[in-house]
Amino acid sequence: MDHFHYKKGELFAEEVSLNDVAKEYGTPSYVYSKATLERHAKAYIDSFDLMDGLVCFSVKALSNITILKTLKNAGCGFDIVSGGELHRAIVAGADPRKIIFSGVGKSKAEMEAGINNDILSFNIESGPELDRLANVAEGLNKIAPVAIRFNPNVDAGAHEFTKTGRKSDKFGVSVESAKILIKKCSESDNLKLVGLTCHIGSQIMELQGFQDAAKQALDLLIELDKLNVVLDFIDMGGGLGVNYIGEDTVQPFQLIKSYEEIFSGRKERLILEPGRSISANAGIMLTRVEYKKDNFLIADAAMNDLLRPALYQAHHDVWPVMKTDNPKEKLNIVGPICETGDFLAKDINIVASQNDLLAVKTVGAYGFVMSSNYNSRPRAAEILVDKDKHALIRKREDYAELIALEDKEDD
Repeated sequence: MDHFHYKKGELFAEEVSLNDVAKEYGTPSYVYSKATLERHAKAYIDSFDLMDGLVCFSVKALSNITILKTLKNAGCGFDIVSGGELHRAIVAGADPRKIIFSGVGKSKAEMEAGINNDILSFNIESGPELDRLANVAEGLNKIAPVAIRFNPNVDAGAHEFTKTGRKSDKFGVSVESAKILIKKCSESDNLKLVGLTCHIGSQIMELQGFQDAAKQALDLLIELDKLNVVLDFIDMGGGLGVNYIGEDTVQPFQLIKSYEEIFSGRKERLILEPGRSISANAGIMLTRVEYKKDNFLIADAAMNDLLRPALYQAHHDVWPVMKTDNPKEKLNIVGPICETGDFLAKDINIVASQNDLLAVKTVGAYGFVMSSNYNSRPRAAEILVDKDKHALIRKREDYAELIALEDKEDD
């Protein structure tokens, strides 16, 4: 469910006219619904019943600081994958003890920052990474908290690029390798094993893959019990799918209930790392049609603003901001970038003409965060709607900002 709806033929975000938003902030612009973000976060947080739970929003999905503050206030911790995301989370006021640091390539500086900020855990994905963390912690004369990411070899996810739980993927280690790393933690004076973690992929529409991974995690937990290894948490990652165009999706309460059944009687906290399923449907992108050419609508938004269609062949529903009774046509929505792959939607039935305002839906995850300055295009504005109010939470870049970091001295 989201809070984008029509009133008398005009599209609104909560109680705010999107026409008015476009007039004030221009296009292309990302618009987020605060009520939708809070509702989706609470759908996870309020579903824990038999286990102590923590929801760590995946910052890579949507990293605007105002959004992070909103989710922190709703009760979320954060899953980060870089030093920059750690900085954003801290600036947003996050509790460091609710921050999980994931990712396969953590640098020495990123590890130092995580240790010095006293984060909850580093999710470790290889032997060399564990060795580096131990050395960094020793240099700081501190103890680094560790969760080992094991690979359940589950093939799940909507696209080849979003599958993360197979032997052929770069993430995690085998169960046998995980046992070796767990032993190394127990032998180190600068590492403390606090958790076990896995993540099988993204945009997953059925429970089976999650359940298969959880059962493997349970088997490993039982083996650790025999070795008297006590953990603080089991982190099952994220990956729950969302409705882009008519997909049937699993609800957070169903996922958490299935985990609680599998982990029945366990004392560990259950941590989840949802991203897309909290923020995707909370965002739309406003774009205006510059020209209509044959069966093409040439919009002012492009693949640099929204990369998912070009990168993943992803499908996003597109709605006219002003409904009309004119007959629909099968059209392609493309951008002005000089690439044939620059499209926002293909072969969609829509009523739209030159100068019309369109809303590309379900872009609150992996939308703005994947945008770029390709073709020297300034990145879009971001706006947050709260009931009948709206606020600019990231201003549109201008040409001066495009070259601000470059050496502009004369030869």
